[in-house]
Amino acid sequence: MPPRAARRSLLQAFCQRLADRAVYLPLADVQPAGPGILDGSASWPFVCIDDIGRVAGDRAWEEALFALWNSLTDAGGTLLVAGQSSARETGFVLPDLTSRMAQLTAFQVRSLPENERMRALQLRARHRGLELPDETARYLLSRRRRDMASLYALLDRLDAAALRAQRRLTVPFVRNVLAD
Repeated sequence: MPPRAARRSLLQAFCQRLADRAVYLPLADVQPAGPGILDGSASWPFVCIDDIGRVAGDRAWEEALFALWNSLTDAGGTLLVAGQSSARETGFVLPDLTSRMAQLTAFQVRSLPENERMRALQLRARHRGLELPDETARYLLSRRRRDMASLYALLDRLDAAALRAQRRLTVPFVRNVLAD
């Protein structure tokens, strides 16, 4: 999954998990509406802004982001931003916004290498009370979409099928489930 798509998926999943307590603002989509689109966002406990670097250098947007930061802080809310680079390296020109962004904790999202993808899938299975043998995990990784969201959705399907059939996740069982 490309980095932008991964960020988008991560932020959307976060907002979906929080249901009516979070708002997702993809600047790539809402930037043409202007910085006024941020008005009222501080009423949400969590505000998630994607593609934060798209507005770096645009004084009106930077001032709106700074106002949002202050309003969220006063309201006890949380701002979560994502972009091509860390928020502090984005290149904001408004010094106050730059200092606020420097306070944020930065995380780098990267794709998992093959062996870690398999281990993550097995860990997820274990948390569900399933054993996913290496052979079966390799089978899934070689025959299905390899992004983690798809693999986890597939694991949900296999979990339900294994529960109904009272079977373990063996390659023959998985092959039959996937054939249906």
